[in-house]
Amino acid sequence: MNKLVMVINGRGGVGKDALCDALSKQFKVINKSSVDPIKEIAKRYGWQGEKTPKARKFLADLKQVFVEYNDLPTAYLVEQYEAFMESDAEIFCAHIREGAEIDKFISRIPTQCITVLIRRPDPNGITPYGNAADDMVESYSYHLVFDNVLPLEESGNAFCDVIGRVLNGN
Repeated sequence: MNKLVMVINGRGGVGKDALCDALSKQFKVINKSSVDPIKEIAKRYGWQGEKTPKARKFLADLKQVFVEYNDLPTAYLVEQYEAFMESDAEIFCAHIREGAEIDKFISRIPTQCITVLIRRPDPNGITPYGNAADDMVESYSYHLVFDNVLPLEESGNAFCDVIGRVLNGN
C-alpha cells in the first residue's frame, strides 16, 4: 500500500481542514496538527476554541513555550506518524506552521515527506495575525502550492486529484 506523509500549511482560514476533509472522502486520512496538544492544554485553562487574533497569538505563544521546554508539538506529531505507519491509512496530514518546526519533523521521520502550502486570496489583502506562526507561513519553500480559489467541492476534487497523483507516484 502506498503511504504519503504531507505537511500542510497556510494562513488561517484558507481551507486546510476542508481540503483534508475532502481527501478523507477518497482516501484513508489521518489529520493531525502540531498545535493539537497545545489546544488541549489551553482548553483546560479557559480557551474556548475561538480563532480571534488574540487567541491565535495565545496558542502560538503557548506552543513556542512547549517547543522550548520539551518539544511537545514535534514529539506529538512523531507519535501520530508512527501510529499512521502501523495503520491502514494512506495519507498523514501534519499541520505545522513554523518553518523550523517543519524541518524538525521531517528530520525525525524516516519516510519521505512532501510540504504543501494552501493559499486563498484575502479580500482585504494580507491581514497580519500578529504572531510569527501565522504571519510567516509563506516564507518557507514548499514542494507544492495549492491555490484554493474554486468553490469548495470543486477545490476539494482538484486537491484530491493533485494529492492522489503524488500518492501514486505520478
